[in-house]
Amino acid sequence: MDNLPRLTFLGHSTVLIELAGLRILTDPVLFDRVTLLKRVVTSLDASLYAGIDLVLISHLHLDHFDLQSLRLVGQNVHLVVPLGAGRLLERASFEHVDELAPGEQVVVGDLRVTATPAAHGGFRPPLGPRAMAVGFLLEAGAAKLYFAGDTDLFDGMAELAPNLDVAFLPVWGWGPSLGPGHLDPRGAAKALRLLRPRYAVPIHWGTYWPFGFGRVRAHRLSEPPLEFAESAAEIAPDTVVLVTPPGEPVSFVP
Repeated sequence: MDNLPRLTFLGHSTVLIELAGLRILTDPVLFDRVTLLKRVVTSLDASLYAGIDLVLISHLHLDHFDLQSLRLVGQNVHLVVPLGAGRLLERASFEHVDELAPGEQVVVGDLRVTATPAAHGGFRPPLGPRAMAVGFLLEAGAAKLYFAGDTDLFDGMAELAPNLDVAFLPVWGWGPSLGPGHLDPRGAAKALRLLRPRYAVPIHWGTYWPFGFGRVRAHRLSEPPLEFAESAAEIAPDTVVLVTPPGEPVSFVP
């Protein structure tokens, strides 16, 4: 379809975006175990994160920022990170790091990346550092994509990016409950009403689950994107919701 990139939802907040001749990863968490979380869907094929040109990091929480995964992508990959995160990555020997605050931009080839606000904490447990949380607007030619990272609704969301093609919106998390600073399915549908994209891809669901939680509210692994699609049909009916299982390409045919 016109203006639209190739997209693959790798799971949680990790998306492979192929746009403007670049292979872009968002918040890469690529292993089957991350601290106290385990991947409960099929492991990722290495080809999905090979030859990456650009990595976008929304914030430093452990389920979005994983140094082991970044090293797997490569020490020389171009990283775009929120303000306050650069020093940590430079100490970890990454060679090409750009820090952005909301409203700041970096141009990579034919792609323009703009950091956007996010209503979410940025502190990295247990000892820091404290960095901002951001989203990203990606623009290449006529194509315009918004990756929200982790966020709640915030002032100015409606003016964030007119004429969006695709919005990647978090609809849940990694466990049976959801803390502050997140969108639940209904909240994500309200965000759609503000953003007005042509397409929406629900992310941040169905991938990681805490060790030892077993079947405790396990329906939270599968139901959030369906609840989001149902709410979106009511609240933002002009947007097509593309529910995509973790590890699968996004099809623009709903």
